[in-house]
Amino acid sequence: MENSYDKTSASRGSVRWNCILHLVFSCARRITAWETGVKEIPNETSVLSAMQTSIGGTHGLYIFPGLGVGPNASRDQKNAAMRDYDQKLASVPSGFLIYHPAGEKSLIPRKLTTEFLTELVEAFLLAIVLANLGVTTFASRVGIAVLMGLAAAIATNVPYWNWYGFPTNYTVAYMTIQVVGYLLAGLVAAAVLGRAAQAKSRAIAAS
Repeated sequence: MENSYDKTSASRGSVRWNCILHLVFSCARRITAWETGVKEIPNETSVLSAMQTSIGGTHGLYIFPGLGVGPNASRDQKNAAMRDYDQKLASVPSGFLIYHPAGEKSLIPRKLTTEFLTELVEAFLLAIVLANLGVTTFASRVGIAVLMGLAAAIATNVPYWNWYGFPTNYTVAYMTIQVVGYLLAGLVAAAVLGRAAQAKSRAIAAS
């Protein structure tokens, strides 16, 4: 019970610092998204006007060109459209679009709260893993944190780069920031857990 309490206390201290670090690096990721690999659309006004006319007020994720078979198409119709899809890709632009109608806001309490809770969960999971793996050295804890960050960075960013054509510089920058964030969080967690272990050892020796 005492060992479990020590780990929990150390984990809580680690979580507090990790949350701060994750929030800082979350802001860095947002800045990176605007500065690396993302371009503005030329002649934006006419493009936005066309999207508003065509899509209207329906939020959604859209892929273009579509298969062109409609929502109630049979499997055979979809398969036939897929066979012809490469020909369509060769003749028209392609991509996907996350669309929000007019009225969207960039920074609102709901988004900031969701971001904070996301970073809180990440920090909590990292601290719990490091506290319960049984590793005892500072370097091993930091190394595990970096590996976790690398796995998290690869899991989404590389498939998006591979399948959807996210720019390479955007992908590399985003992954780097994510791994460095986990590295710094791991440094904090390892330090907090190390101090907790030393305090426990001194208490045992004194008794």
